[in-house]
Parts: sequence; structure tokens; C-alpha cells
Amino acid sequence: MPSYTVTVATGSQWFAGTDDYIYITLIGSKHCSEKNLLDKPFYNDFERGAVDSYDVTVSEDLGEIQLVKIDKHKYWYKDDWYCRHITVKTPAGDYLEFPCYRWIGNDKEVVLREGTAKLVTNDVTQIHKQHRRKELEERQKQYRWKEWHPGFPLSIDANSYSELPHDIQFDSEKGVDFILNYTKAMENLFVNSFMHMFQSSWSDFADFERIFVRISNTISEYVMQHWQEDFMFGYQFLNGCNPVMIKKCTKIPDKFPVTQEMVAESLERKLTLEQEIELGNIFLVDYELLDGISANKTDPCTIQYIAAPICLLYKNLENKIVPIAIQLNQTPGPENPIFLPSDSKDDWLLAKIWVRSSDFHVHQTVTHLLRSHLLTEVFAIAMYRQLPAVHPIFKLLVPHVRFTIAINTKAREQLICECGLFDKANATGGGGHVELVLRAMNYFTYESLCLPTAIKMRGMESKEDIPYYFYRDDGIKVWDATLNFVKDVVDIFYDSDKTVCEDSELQAFVKDVYVYGLRDNEESGFPKIIKTKEKLVEYLTLAIFTASGQQAAVNFGQYDWCSWIPNSPPTMRCPPPTTKGEVTIQYIIESLPDRGRSCWHLGAVWALSQFQDNELFLGLYPDEHFVEKSVKKAMAKFRKNLEDITSFIQDRNKNKNLPYYYLSPDRIPNSVAV
Repeated sequence: MPSYTVTVATGSQWFAGTDDYIYITLIGSKHCSEKNLLDKPFYNDFERGAVDSYDVTVSEDLGEIQLVKIDKHKYWYKDDWYCRHITVKTPAGDYLEFPCYRWIGNDKEVVLREGTAKLVTNDVTQIHKQHRRKELEERQKQYRWKEWHPGFPLSIDANSYSELPHDIQFDSEKGVDFILNYTKAMENLFVNSFMHMFQSSWSDFADFERIFVRISNTISEYVMQHWQEDFMFGYQFLNGCNPVMIKKCTKIPDKFPVTQEMVAESLERKLTLEQEIELGNIFLVDYELLDGISANKTDPCTIQYIAAPICLLYKNLENKIVPIAIQLNQTPGPENPIFLPSDSKDDWLLAKIWVRSSDFHVHQTVTHLLRSHLLTEVFAIAMYRQLPAVHPIFKLLVPHVRFTIAINTKAREQLICECGLFDKANATGGGGHVELVLRAMNYFTYESLCLPTAIKMRGMESKEDIPYYFYRDDGIKVWDATLNFVKDVVDIFYDSDKTVCEDSELQAFVKDVYVYGLRDNEESGFPKIIKTKEKLVEYLTLAIFTASGQQAAVNFGQYDWCSWIPNSPPTMRCPPPTTKGEVTIQYIIESLPDRGRSCWHLGAVWALSQFQDNELFLGLYPDEHFVEKSVKKAMAKFRKNLEDITSFIQDRNKNKNLPYYYLSPDRIPNSVAV
């Protein structure tokens, strides 16, 4: 009688194993096997990390194996099992791979297809077509869209983390409790003694060192030593946490009436301001998004303030970007002076601090939350709803949305919700962050998410004119490597533009992103339909880069750049100055966050800057959703390109006081998971 060898791989995460009864049924083109219990006498089957093999003997030839059905029945108590994959060796000696990579609950039945990726147009058998439809029907019941707040991109329909499908929850060893993580961070940083000291001001700048952990040879200590210097202020617009704001200035805005006389002392080439603009040496950063945003009023004992500054920067003879004029609000006038490097040291320092505080708000809420976390969740939900596991685009994207829905759900539950952790230390807490996201949605465009295009839109593409913009240089390298990998995969499964157009599942995925994620907003520029392979490659590259490279660039430097509180204040406790010559060091200290808010801020940026346990970095795909040799070859090529980029960045960073490593591929996680 024909005999098949079935090999079952159990996951290695905590509690992946099971003592339940596992049955398998082989479904062939001719016949189906009996329901076989997978059990070895005197052996503990399906332990965590185990690979177990079983012989399945059948009475007749099953034909080509089309599906494998797994049944799990409770032995004693609730005992979910994580199945990685199943391999079937046929009587003819052929090996068939059936990827699973999901949790199987009590009394559940899971039907798996052989791992070869198939478009909907490739399926010819009725059993495969039916399996495909049923999988999507079940997924669409599990993954439902919901409006967390009017005007936001839609998110997962779950009121709490515990309501999420088990398959997208964190592994048990991963910490997902923000309150616990922040508290642990403050204990690790030895600042927990200050965490409840709200309304208690620091004595001076040196007093902030009491909560500043000095880690030798890191950016954070260098920032603490040099934060008051103009070059450090300007450098952060290029390579800090929020390197997406600076743009080349082609005309001084009417609302920012900087004159030649104001900045003449700062223009080292002895040219006029207009001439410097023409030469491309003048840059602008405008925080107009913050104008009118409500400041945090959750603590009646502390009045908090938000400004919407405009900053003019200059590329000096050393090719350093330095500030030459700052206006702290959008409407010019006698009570909104333009601060200059020639003003008193304290005036100029406080103006720069206000800009840094404003940058922090836009970074956290727009650059990080909206344009990274929320967007990636949109791609994730649409993928689960519209692409079956056998679809090549599902296989391509699924490693890049790992744990994203989970971390965002936890954030809505503890971090950005009403009375959440965001309210404790941030001036945009208490609802201002919601207003800011809604306003930023008006400028949320497809083009601005395509890195090379976004760089050009800001006039920042020239390496010769702007030589030290490492975010741009490394980012484009990673973007190009990702794009080439995506192109290799797309070329394997789509032979023409017509194939793209005829892929109804792909088009449903794109439509879901546009209609629900982007709220049917035509001005966003997101496509409703994709008609060419070239556009598909760009679209998928955008999704992967947003979840990996862009997230790494704006997330993992937070402790480096924001742990020295005066360099990135999360709130300001005194209003912006309306006249010059009255600012004192004491006024600056009173403006900065109090001891309690400083500690909560420090705990936050520490926790957010840490990699997750068992982090998977870009190009590493231990879950083998693809079985095709051609795809594995493309993956190997991708990894080689990423290794070359890593080596280049390591060589460049040698002996640098300010190394830039956030876009080094060996430090870029595959997905948004923190």
C-alpha cells in the first residue's frame, strides 16, 4: 500500500507546542486519505521547536496531493499550537511543502495548500478555487475595518489587544505593555525617584544630568555636550530623528519677513540673501502644521504651550547647515520677533529650543505615528482581507507587517488614548495629537512616501550641494535594493501588465488600501487600481520601505537625540517670548519640562529605541512562505546587496563623532513592531 511520510515543524516561540491530538488528512486529486492521528508511542509529540515525522499509509493512490487538512482536538485544557510547516514525501519520492505559520486553537480545522505561489488566474481546479474563496471569507470576518477616530486612517476592529486574532499577536516573550515597559525603562535608567515630581523644576542645565544616563561613545552623550551649538541644531534636520522636514528655500515666505540686514552677518560668502537662495544655500523648515493645535490641559496645575515656528538655515563655507533666523509663530508682527544669532545668547538659545520642541511633536505624531505605524497597519489589514496565503504578494508582504497591528492596537489602548501615556509628558497630549494627525492627513500623499520622489520634492537630492545628508544617501540605497528585490519577485509571477490588471485579488487589495486606509481621498494620490508591473513594483516597495527602512530611520534614534531633555523638550511650560532681551537662563529652565515629565519622556524614548526580542532584520525571512528556488535566489541577492550597504555604512562611520547607522540594513527590522 502507498505510504507517505509527513513531517511537522512546531514553532520555537514560547508555548508553541501542544499535548492535544493532531490529525491529518491528505486530499489528493483522486482520493482522500483517512483521518490519521499523528502520534508516536512513548514520545512527546509537537514540543516547542520540534520537527516530527510520521508515516501515513493509504489503501489506494491519492493522485496529486492538493490539500492537507489538520484537525486539532483538546486533550486536557486550552492549548493552542503553532505549526510552522508540513512536508509530505510522496511514494514517488517527491517532497511537497505546505507552509502554515499560524496558531491552531482547540477543535479547529486548518486546510493548507502546497506552497507554490499562485495568482487567482493560475488556479484551474475547483477545489483550489473554493479553498481560496473560503480562506478570504474567513479572514474578512476576522480582519474588519474600524474607525478609531473620525478622519483617521481606518484600523483593525478590536477594542483591546486581547481581541486580536492569535496569529497577529506578539510572541509571548515580547513585551507589549507600554506602562510596564516605560516603568521598567525608568528603573533601568535610575530615574524612577523623579517620575512623580510634576511641577518641580530643574535647577539648571547641569541638573538634567541627574536623569541622563551617559553611555560612552554614543550620540546621546555627544548631543549633551554640543546641543547648544548651531551646527548641532542644523545637523539634526539632516540626520536626526525627523530628517524629513528640511527643504531648499526658493523664496522667503511672506509670513516670514527676513531681510538682508537681519542675516548679513551670518552669510559667510558676503553675498546677498537673494544670491544665496539662487545658489541653493538657503533652507527652510516650517512647522505650520502646529499652528492652532490645542496644548495639553489634562493637568490643571501645569499650563503647557505649543508654537508653530519657521526656521531659516544656511549652508556655510564648511558645508554645515546652521540656523540664521527663527520666528516662533506663523503670523509676523511686533509681538512675534524674528530671532537671530546676533541676539543675546539666551534669546537665541530659547528660540532654538522652541524649534526642537516643535520638531519633537511633528516627529512623534506625524512622521512616526501617522506615516509609519498607521500606514503600515492599513497595508496589513488590506493584505489579510484580500490576499490568500498562496498569493505571491501575500508571501512577499507578510514578513513586513509582523506584529504591526498588535503594536498599534496596544498603542490605542494605552498610549494615544484618552488619559493615555501620551498625556503624561507631551504638550500635544489631551487631544492635540489627534488634531495634528487630522491636519496632517491633508498632506498625506503617495508621492511624499516614495523616498526618491520625496527627497526631490524638497529639493534635497544633490549630494554635491548637500554632502552630509546620510538619511538621504543610505535611504536611497536601501530603497533601491528593496525595489530591485520586489522587481525580481514581481517578474517571476507577472509576465505582463495584462497579468497585473487581471489579478482581481491584487486589485481588491489596492482598493481596500485606498478606500478604507486613505478614506477614499483622491488628493492623496494613492492609486485605486494598478495597471502596470512598474507601478506595482513601486507600490510594494513603498509598503515595504515604510515598514522597514523609514520606520528604522525615525524610530531607533529617539534615545540618541531626545534623551538630553533640553535638546528635544516634549512640552514647554512658559509661552514663547514676544520681545527680545528679556529671556534669562532661569526663564529657559522654567520653560522646560519639570522633573516628572522629563522622566516619563526619558522612559518613553528609551523604550521606543530598543529592538524587540528575537528581532528579524531586513532581508531575513526564516518563515519560508515561498518555496520557489527562483524567489529564494532573489532573496539571496537581496541579502547580498544589503550586506554591501551595511559594509559601506560601517566604513563611512569609522572615527565619526556622529555616526549615522539607523539605515544600516543590519539595524533595520523587517516590520513596525515598536
